[in-house]
Amino acid sequence: MKRKTYFAVVCALFFIGFILRYAADHSDGLFIASQKEGESGLMADSKITNKKVYLTFDDGPSENTDEILDILKKNKVKATFFVVGKQTEKARKQYQRIVLEGHTLAMHSYSHNYDQIYSSVDAFGKDIKELQEMLYEITDVKPTIYRFPGGSSNSCAGNIKPYIEYINKEGLLYFDWNALSGDAINFNLSPQQLNKNILNDVKKQKVSIVLMHDLAEAENTVKSLDSLIKTLKKDGYQILPITKYTQQIHHVSVDK
Repeated sequence: MKRKTYFAVVCALFFIGFILRYAADHSDGLFIASQKEGESGLMADSKITNKKVYLTFDDGPSENTDEILDILKKNKVKATFFVVGKQTEKARKQYQRIVLEGHTLAMHSYSHNYDQIYSSVDAFGKDIKELQEMLYEITDVKPTIYRFPGGSSNSCAGNIKPYIEYINKEGLLYFDWNALSGDAINFNLSPQQLNKNILNDVKKQKVSIVLMHDLAEAENTVKSLDSLIKTLKKDGYQILPITKYTQQIHHVSVDK
């Protein structure tokens, strides 16, 4: 009886040792695989990389939003949509789809009317709250990420710092960009030129926030998107949505 017990204990210890040894030998591969799956395909390959790209789209939703979302879904990447206020049924469904498919729904202003928005801090705050409340009513998500119309370096606001102070006081986060396609400067730029502009900026830094536009006129942005994503993945970049943990890019801040 004792011999059988001794034999069982030895077998059990041998089996446990085998499992532990296997786990140690394969831990790196298991970790990378779990990371890759956890990022919903965001990893460009099996190597962990600190090169990050955040694709952002301003001014939507538009006639192109659904196609942009289709391309992102096909490539299993998430992006950030800095939206404006639209009350059509189609727009409501697009806000909802952005959220349901795991993208970041962010604010760009309700009216996108520079003269109105930057007429005073009170008007600015009213515009933000109108958009935030509308999006919450439609999606059950209250966005806290913002992009100034024209960016924080725009010339329309005059002194932007009181508006930044309002953003900070309300607990919001604002993001500018350090890579851009130029799609709203010239709607006739080819898809190849748009991507060349972006990649020229992206390769200069490890973290890039890319400015693109979700506008009906920006058809070449849609045409360029699939190729852009494939190139970024091939070059080893993570493609991520902006969150509250994302490194902020500011053109202007209150301490400058």
